[in-house]
Amino acid sequence: MQTSVALLLELGVILAALSVLGALARRFALSPIPLYLLAGLSLGEGGIAPVPAAGEFVQVGAAIGLVLLLLALGLQFSIHEFTVSLRRHVPSAGVDLVLNAVPGALAGWYLGLDAVGILALAGVTYISSSGIIARLLDDLRRLGNRETPAVLSVLVLEDFAMAAYLPLLVVLASGGTWWQAGLGVLVAVGAVLAAFVVSYRWGHHLGRLLSDPDPEQLMLRVLGLTLIVAALAELVHASAAVGAFLVGLTLTGEAAKRARNVLTPLRDLFAALFFLAIGLSVSLSDLVPVLPVALVLAAVTAATKVVTGQYAALREGAGTRGRLRAGTVLIVRGEFSIVIIGLVGAHHDKLGPLVAAYVLVLAIAGPLVTRLGGAPPYRPRLLPGTNAGNS
Repeated sequence: MQTSVALLLELGVILAALSVLGALARRFALSPIPLYLLAGLSLGEGGIAPVPAAGEFVQVGAAIGLVLLLLALGLQFSIHEFTVSLRRHVPSAGVDLVLNAVPGALAGWYLGLDAVGILALAGVTYISSSGIIARLLDDLRRLGNRETPAVLSVLVLEDFAMAAYLPLLVVLASGGTWWQAGLGVLVAVGAVLAAFVVSYRWGHHLGRLLSDPDPEQLMLRVLGLTLIVAALAELVHASAAVGAFLVGLTLTGEAAKRARNVLTPLRDLFAALFFLAIGLSVSLSDLVPVLPVALVLAAVTAATKVVTGQYAALREGAGTRGRLRAGTVLIVRGEFSIVIIGLVGAHHDKLGPLVAAYVLVLAIAGPLVTRLGGAPPYRPRLLPGTNAGNS
């Protein structure tokens, strides 16, 4: 077997650079995600140090990273607990759709796009990044917070909506008829609902089959099944992320704890490649002309996501700070927005750069705003012998 020297060298340099950036972020108690995204931007087309040999490997690793991020997130919860939360947040899904898809549709109309372009831009502004948010919740240690079930319910309901949206967009973008689009939607939604019912009713049997005292066997079984389910979800134009999340939900108790332990190093490696790949997908030279429009759209839809998260967290009974945390963590856009542009970008040359700039702005700003939004209020340290009433 012949080994590519360029591939090994580029991957080695990439991983070493990500290690330095991650250590720098931890030093200042920040999430490393914005730095990973900026690293990808600097290595992409038109960047300061392109990595042509490692590019394909990074893209494949990014797909695996997204699956592992959502698998790890699902392992934190049980299917029964999550189902209750999901039913509670159907109204949150309606608020999310109206507040965040409408600005994208209006922007598409203002820019003179056709119906498919308007539909695409509405989807871009509507869907948050499950992968980035999953990592943020873990980095900031918020998985046990009161508002987190609300955030996860919104994300999963968005992914369910994507199961209907993506087949519709694919057919219309390719010039298909409405009945073909409707058939694709029915197949995708039916497959997702069937997977959810199977996970809910018979998931505990699956958990017993996957469990094994040998860590290697446990890792291979869980990872193998997760990738198969994710592939089947993609086959019907549903979300690989939803498939991975459902597999995680089926494992509970000691099996889930052991699975988290053996999968965490793999998740961290491939998740870093996932964030890097988003930056790599953006050409720096295309961003400058569309940056003003992207910034305005990002500001508007960041605000609408904050309102969405606050409404959902309020239904979960979270306090004021919890509602703010839920709102700010939903700001980030990422992988789905890139997928949407991949489906229609060839027919809308000015839409691709705009969405790339929009995604990059929110993928970088979102984690920073989330970190600041969840910080405790500043209280000055009082000197001995003083009290808050002294001036």
